[in-house]
Amino acid sequence: MAAVTATAEDASYKVLVLVTMACANTLYALTMTIVNVALPQMQGTFSATTEEISWVVTLNVVATAVVTPLTGSLVAWFGQRRLIIICLSGFTLATLACAMATSLEAILFFRILQGALGAPLVPLSQAIVLQVWPKEEHARANGYLGMSVVVGPAIGPSIGGWLAEEYDWRFVFLMIVPFGILALMGVLRWIREEGKAEQPRFDYLGFLLFSISIVALQLVLDRGEREDWLQSGTIVTLVIIMFAAFAMFIANSACVDRPFIRPSLLRNRNYLIGLFLVFVYGSVNFTPLVLLPQLLQAYRGYPDTLIGMVLAMRGVGMIVGFFMAARMGRFDPRVGLVLGTVAIGTSGWMMSLYDLNVGFWALVWPSILQGIGCGLMWVPLSMVSFATLDRALLPEASSLFHLIRNMGTSLYVAVSVFILVRTSKVRYAEMAEGIGPFEERLKFPEAVGSGGVQWMDSLGLIAAEAWRQSALIGFTNCFLFYALTCFATLPVLAFVKIRRTD
Repeated sequence: MAAVTATAEDASYKVLVLVTMACANTLYALTMTIVNVALPQMQGTFSATTEEISWVVTLNVVATAVVTPLTGSLVAWFGQRRLIIICLSGFTLATLACAMATSLEAILFFRILQGALGAPLVPLSQAIVLQVWPKEEHARANGYLGMSVVVGPAIGPSIGGWLAEEYDWRFVFLMIVPFGILALMGVLRWIREEGKAEQPRFDYLGFLLFSISIVALQLVLDRGEREDWLQSGTIVTLVIIMFAAFAMFIANSACVDRPFIRPSLLRNRNYLIGLFLVFVYGSVNFTPLVLLPQLLQAYRGYPDTLIGMVLAMRGVGMIVGFFMAARMGRFDPRVGLVLGTVAIGTSGWMMSLYDLNVGFWALVWPSILQGIGCGLMWVPLSMVSFATLDRALLPEASSLFHLIRNMGTSLYVAVSVFILVRTSKVRYAEMAEGIGPFEERLKFPEAVGSGGVQWMDSLGLIAAEAWRQSALIGFTNCFLFYALTCFATLPVLAFVKIRRTD
């Protein structure tokens, strides 16, 4: 009877830890995307320019990128329980301070704090769950935890848009505070101390060089399109700093006994392949959240509520995908990876066929399929990445894992925006060449609608329509690139090692 009671207690403890960590993950993941919908209102409140208000997003991302790889060292200093208490408490207070900010300088400062204090939550949560749950149940645990990582950003914009529209942008931050308090109470009750080292060693120079290179990379990605990339002296300077700092970081790592990022992690084949795959996953997971609202609002005329419903369908698909993946734990993990990658790629191909008359259900089905693919892919991706790693390396490995995922998102979004802008301009120039008073096709009603073209009166309408059509081509090119990225990843899955070592 005692053994049965102990088993039941262990099972309850595992579930409570999972729920607590999932709650912490959801809170942090929400803040990464939910603030975007409130930027126009914040711009008006602080009388800021578009350039100034964009730093609300940029500085948060930079702070997250710097602190995320520091998670393993912070665990060695403070221990898992103390660190997550510090992070959750500080994150909740910083979020409350964001809601109460009265100046642009204040909101920027508190967004930096929010990013820095929230950065360790995702890798630390995954490390704790993998330590508490046995290896044979990692698929199910990763499935449920993964929902909190990616479903939050999927539904966040629709919730944030509704709150900002009905009340005020401050409620976007205020809604997070009570859930942060609940997550903190769960940590205080259920998370046990583990991971603290007696004499932690830290590579300060390696951390400084790595931080400089990451900050420079994030600034290049976030500001490159606005600054016209390498045509800007600022961007060129940042690129030089990035490469120089990273080269010195590599040299420093080869010369110290305990580098900031252990090379032994990269000698594990599964983990190295997992870093590549999570880079791709981060690339394809959030890109539609950036592109679809622009397409539907600016060129299709959809209201915010309808756009939110389309994005919510993606979240529904993710939930279905995660439940399916959690039940597929006994199968070869490459099955889930292949199915998920193919589903995401197919959704991208379907979106590349959109036109300006696309209907609601034609938008919904690719969104659901993409959500299912993301859910199916995440669980086996986490399994193959950490299955052959030593338990003591999990906090450090998880922090690097999620840093690469965030970098994939930033880089791919920047590349997609570049493709969108550049191909739209090229197509518009090509269309404009064929528009003129001597173009025979423009004399036929079948080509221009009822009546002929009156050049003085119709030129503005023709130019506007040419731009709409060229912009659509830019979006479809992005979605096609999105699909090709997924399909090109499939051969890499053949190198995944299935045999696990304890």
